Amino acid sequence: MKSELFEVAQRSPIAERPRRLRRLQSLRMLVRETRLSTADLMYPIFVDQRLTGRQEIEAMPGISRLSLSDLKTEIDEITSGNIPAVLVFGLPKRKDAVGSEAYAENGIVQQAVREIKRHAPGLVVATDVCLCQYTDHGHCGLVQGGEILNDESLKLLARTAVSHAKAGADIVGPSAMMDGQVRAIRNALDEQGCRSTAIMAYSAKFASSFYGPFREAAESAPVWGDRRTYQMDPPNRREAMREIATDINEGADIVMVKPALSYLDLIREARNRFDTPLAAYNVSGEYSMIKAAGQKGWLDEERVAREVLTAIKRAGADIIITYFAKEAKRWFEEGTGQ
Repeated sequence: MKSELFEVAQRSPIAERPRRLRRLQSLRMLVRETRLSTADLMYPIFVDQRLTGRQEIEAMPGISRLSLSDLKTEIDEITSGNIPAVLVFGLPKRKDAVGSEAYAENGIVQQAVREIKRHAPGLVVATDVCLCQYTDHGHCGLVQGGEILNDESLKLLARTAVSHAKAGADIVGPSAMMDGQVRAIRNALDEQGCRSTAIMAYSAKFASSFYGPFREAAESAPVWGDRRTYQMDPPNRREAMREIATDINEGADIVMVKPALSYLDLIREARNRFDTPLAAYNVSGEYSMIKAAGQKGWLDEERVAREVLTAIKRAGADIIITYFAKEAKRWFEEGTGQ
């Protein structure tokens, strides 16, 4: 019986033989549809005003908080890997109810930006514009009577963005999810002579459970409540498209979907709908769960990370913000980048 089946199979014509182009690694590379390189990546860094040296972040293996004195070494490593951009987060010495260190002229982000630009003027420097790391309550805007105030917070977010731009930031990234934040920031930048500073809006930023390790890294967890009244509800697809359209209309130069891995469908839909450059944030929880499983030997960390980054690029992201950026540099050098 087996012999008869084999003979029938041998006589049956196969119209398509896709395996012909999978036979060799060089053939697979030749016909590859999605190509990923370090040029697609932006690397987040945490600069801590209280430190005199590096401090590893327990929940994010391989990632550390940096002191200002560590920046030169870190930036040398980043630029040597042809990573074109960094996204700067700051941890201040002190916090207060109005997040005053966020927009202080000599705040930690402002100092870090000036130091990076002195040392590597060609590196693209983006900054996170939010109040959560700087407020004693941990929310992204001003608070009154248990309510996060929207319109009252816009002035401080705009002031923060201008201070980053004047320090030398190429891109400011409003992430507070306050309605109207992009328009307020664009107007303030233009009024203050910072017309060349681009805005990368965290347009579709969801109230995700994947932010946990970041909140340890940035010490930005809310002291009470959560952020579901201003960050997006994860089930909402149409609302995400409205948020992106709104930010584009308000002056965003780049829009973002955050997180990336659980929202690949929205990255694809945004890519299909809008021509504006699209960023996706491969967030801390996505990074940490791969790292943890890799350390346990439950999966091949490098291959899984490469597959995830490729999926984000394939979905349509132009820019991938990822903690894997420095490791990806090694993968590409070794010819294993895909």
